[in-house]
Amino acid sequence: MKLGLGLGLLTPQMGDPATLALEAESLGFDSCWFGEIYGSDCFTPLTWIGSRTSRIKLGTSIMQLSARTPTSAAMTAITLDHLSQGRLILGIGVSGPQVVEGWYGEPYPRPLERTREWIEIFRKVLAREEPVAYDGKHYQLPYEGGTGLGKSLRTMLKPYRDRIPVYLGAEGPKNVSLSAELCEGWIPMFISPFRMGVYDEPLAGRPADFDIAASVQVNINDDLERALAPIKRTIGFYVGGMGAEGMNFHKNHVARLGFEDAAVKIQELFLSGRRDEAYAAVPDELADEISLCGPKERIRERLKDWEASPITTLIASARNVDTMRFLAEEVL
Repeated sequence: MKLGLGLGLLTPQMGDPATLALEAESLGFDSCWFGEIYGSDCFTPLTWIGSRTSRIKLGTSIMQLSARTPTSAAMTAITLDHLSQGRLILGIGVSGPQVVEGWYGEPYPRPLERTREWIEIFRKVLAREEPVAYDGKHYQLPYEGGTGLGKSLRTMLKPYRDRIPVYLGAEGPKNVSLSAELCEGWIPMFISPFRMGVYDEPLAGRPADFDIAASVQVNINDDLERALAPIKRTIGFYVGGMGAEGMNFHKNHVARLGFEDAAVKIQELFLSGRRDEAYAAVPDELADEISLCGPKERIRERLKDWEASPITTLIASARNVDTMRFLAEEVL
């Protein structure tokens, strides 16, 4: 199992993210990951880190599809891949309708179909075999209905690699299946090594070298209850508030894991303004299974379950050097 460092979103409290990335690189971590929602973008911090490091891979977890057209994302990916000499991993995802329509002003319907078209165009740009033309339901190149002067183009900058690995952030079965069909990897959220059977069918067609890169929060603390508290807040926030009452993919995902009653209760409490009660309603069992929490001895034992699972990369959410060193010693 490979080890990645998940740095989440850039915050003022983080300081210089390159400091942590350099430490991770020296410890033998395989990759370093940044995300975006509606604040900092994912590429700028990775460019900053890439300029200071030499080996560690640079992953987006995740780049939101609606933020960039396929060709715009391809330009950014090609550029960063050149500057880092082939270290980029492009993790992508559709996000939800609140962000897609509210922040980006893009339509949300039929996200699965849109993702497929997006990936196909992205691949065409990198292949650079011919000027890019595409006639889809969501994307047309050249654009239909404009001046009529648009023309098919080929990227002026020859890619460093003709195939940058694409990982799909996905929770629903159809989306997970799409990652196994079209991508080099899958970035799951709220994943338990004890419940991987939920994904047997969606992942059935994945290639042998398919990477399952799981984001896992790590909290070392002799008090397990205190260690689990931030995990429960994260789950409560996503299940309760990151989606509408009738359309919350995180709630649906938690239900598929076997916690449907709890997911319903968490959302009801959160949407009624009782956030602390919503966080408290998150089952300890769920929070514990999707994270690595407690004393070092306990985490050491729990790591065996992750290593025995189909998960191939552990993206550890840890901004503490001591935690990073502990994980490197145990995993690598």
